[in-house]
Amino acid sequence: MLTLRKSGDRGYADHGWLKSYHSFSFAGYHDPEHMGWGNLRVINEDRIAPGTGFGTHGHRDMEIISYVLAGNLAHKDTMGNVKGIPPGDVQRMSAGRGVQHSEFNHAPNDTTHFLQIWIQPNVTGIEPGYEQKTFTTPEKRGVLRLVASSDGDKGSVTIHADAAIYAGLIDGSEAVTLPLNPARKAYVHLVRGQLQVNGQMLVSGDAALLEGERKLTLSDGKDAEVLVFDLAA
Repeated sequence: MLTLRKSGDRGYADHGWLKSYHSFSFAGYHDPEHMGWGNLRVINEDRIAPGTGFGTHGHRDMEIISYVLAGNLAHKDTMGNVKGIPPGDVQRMSAGRGVQHSEFNHAPNDTTHFLQIWIQPNVTGIEPGYEQKTFTTPEKRGVLRLVASSDGDKGSVTIHADAAIYAGLIDGSEAVTLPLNPARKAYVHLVRGQLQVNGQMLVSGDAALLEGERKLTLSDGKDAEVLVFDLAA
């Protein structure tokens, strides 16, 4: 079964310096029908205005993945990491038993546009951890490139969760299939462009929630960038 979640049906918050779309209930947005999907808990599409950002705040027992679309995200945490995250990089922070961090856009003129993703871990109380890797455009062109997994397979970042994340760039005649375990759940988030997902057309910001499916087929893309999540049910 495939359920379409339209971009305009997401929660939205405008804080002036931050404009954010929430795929699932988050902060002041509460929708009992959209509390998460499997062990995927948060997908926030954030735009941070120039010279602003999230001050130091804490997390605990959550796998947090940042996927930057435009601009640069400046990250600083209590583990000693001071990093810039550009488009093409995937950052994983395991909050474990507790970590504090900040995220800023230090550019004077450019907006930072990124996805913040939270996945519930399968272990708790662990030592906090950090990892950041680059996945180039050619690596994602016309395929689903594994970018996060529970075992770091194929050079992906390692998450402490029963989940995998793939990223792909699909355009024109390019088509991709991915076998699915019908006992698990899958989630397709269209970052930009237009794309058919198992015959359903999605446009930028749309998502497809899949359960009981054996195969995922992505086709007829128009400048499409997509994230695919393989999730514990």
